[in-house]
This record gives sequence, structure tokens and C-alpha cells, in this order.
Amino acid sequence: MTVRDPGNVALELERLRSTVDKGFARVDGSLALLVQRSDRTDRQCADHEQRLDNLERARWPLPSVDAQVAVAGLLLTIW
Repeated sequence: MTVRDPGNVALELERLRSTVDKGFARVDGSLALLVQRSDRTDRQCADHEQRLDNLERARWPLPSVDAQVAVAGLLLTIW
């Protein structure tokens, strides 16, 4: 077995700590980017849902207008 110099072990541990810190920083950056993209996607989905609701609200009278025209046509035909 070889005896290691305590200073050398401390240096290696410091390098290892530096590498781990850099890795965590990179992972934190990636997670922050994913959270930002998720928030943007949530906002887009909410916007699309709101626009779809507005379109559905604007469209609702069309079937009832069609029914009224059909009834009026039927009444005119009978008359």
C-alpha cells in the first residue's frame, strides 16, 4: 500500500468539489431553462384556451339562427 500525502489528498478533494460544483451549476441552469419553458408553455395554453372560449361564445347563436330560418321557411311554405 502506498501512503498518500495529506496535502495531495486535500488537493484532489478540492478538485473533486470544484467539478461537482460546476456540475450542479450546469444542472441548475438546465432546470431553470426547463422551468422557464414550462411557464411559457402554460401561458400559451392558457391564451389558446381563452381564445377558444371566445370563439365558442361568438359561434353559439349560429345554430339557433339556422333553426329560426328553417321554421320561418316552413311557416312561409305552409302559408
